[in-house]
Amino acid sequence: MDDRYTTQVRRLVDAVLTSAGDIDPDIRRAVEGRAAFLGGRPVGMACELPAALDAYVDKVARHAYKVTDDDIAALRQAGYSMDAIFEVTLSAALGAGMSRLERGLATVKGGR
Repeated sequence: MDDRYTTQVRRLVDAVLTSAGDIDPDIRRAVEGRAAFLGGRPVGMACELPAALDAYVDKVARHAYKVTDDDIAALRQAGYSMDAIFEVTLSAALGAGMSRLERGLATVKGGR
């Protein structure tokens, strides 16, 4: 990544994954890792996600445009607050987006 963006990207990642919130930072990191893996980052997943988050994280990472009110309602029914759902969504989007960015930059540089 271009050095001029490295600091800003690191600050973004830290803010999403480690700041205070409704979802434990370990879960947010696991969500980011799962989404990044699904987006093509060649790393394993950090840990298992709570069952209620599995399908949602996969959907956000692969087909975010398919997320519906029913998906949110299911998470609310499972006990997640709207703030927690927002944090999970940000973490999944971050993981998927960053892995795609990394793959794109590697392709530009001649890697795979």
